[in-house]
Amino acid sequence: MATRYWIGVDLGGTKILAGIFDDAFQLLDRAKVPTEATRGPDAVFGQLRKAVSQVMEKVGARPEQIGGLGLGIPGQIDPASRRVRFAPNLGWKDLDLSSHLPRDWTWPCFVENDVRLGTYGEFTHGAAKGARQVLGIFVGTGVGGGLILNGELYTGFNFSAGEIGHIIMHWRKGASLESLAGRGAMMQRAATLLADAPKNVRKAWKGIDLLSVKSSQLADLYRKDDPIAGQLVDDAARALGAAVGSMLNLLSPEVVVIGGGVAGALGEPFLERIWEIAQRYTLPRVADGVRYVPAALQDDAGIYGAAAFARNRQEQARM
Repeated sequence: MATRYWIGVDLGGTKILAGIFDDAFQLLDRAKVPTEATRGPDAVFGQLRKAVSQVMEKVGARPEQIGGLGLGIPGQIDPASRRVRFAPNLGWKDLDLSSHLPRDWTWPCFVENDVRLGTYGEFTHGAAKGARQVLGIFVGTGVGGGLILNGELYTGFNFSAGEIGHIIMHWRKGASLESLAGRGAMMQRAATLLADAPKNVRKAWKGIDLLSVKSSQLADLYRKDDPIAGQLVDDAARALGAAVGSMLNLLSPEVVVIGGGVAGALGEPFLERIWEIAQRYTLPRVADGVRYVPAALQDDAGIYGAAAFARNRQEQARM
């Protein structure tokens, strides 16, 4: 039987990561290129084509050997019509993907939300492997999520299931989980807090660009007991804990996977705090036996999930 390959692509606001897998689902190689989102969709798809070409060339894969390609996009995706309803990090609204996919991609292509595919990657090859009911939460610049119900990626009636970052945490203020736990919103709050902070506190943040702060910088300040970082992180953990507890009551998942840049940088103490808070909000015994685990695939979750999703959909189409 001829060698067959599967490609997963994780399209981000600043970078594109592509990976190529063999039929045994071993990651053979990966490529990373800048997104160049400010140049518009044509430029982005030019970069996508470049990343895919690179991984194919590295392993010597020919077009006829590609079984399928999965593409994760950060935004609201309608996979049935292959349209991006809204992708704020890319500046896309109501974009028809079919007219932008490279013409020489002759293999089947499947598109989904990037965080859903990250959750799917953890479900198929990561921390939630073997489970059938999974809640994935990824805490980075924003807060995204994904759901596996009865062993299948769940997208919902209007393809918006899993958007945990938009749960309202304070109904009077309309504050969402993302506005409390996403790194972008946290840095907006940091600017407000710093404006009224003592000089010695402001000094610790000197030279840090709040518009492009890294999760590692926030984690470093937190570990140094910086009062502003401490308040931001504790508020984020409390909000995430309340959200996780609520989702346990609503969905009763078997596994809860926490990933993303902020969660990864802050590490085990942050994750433990979230789980501690979550259990305060659950009904009796709802949390019993639930596996609460950090994401295992890190930056590769998206490409694993995208490639596995493509293979799954292609196999279903053959049935």
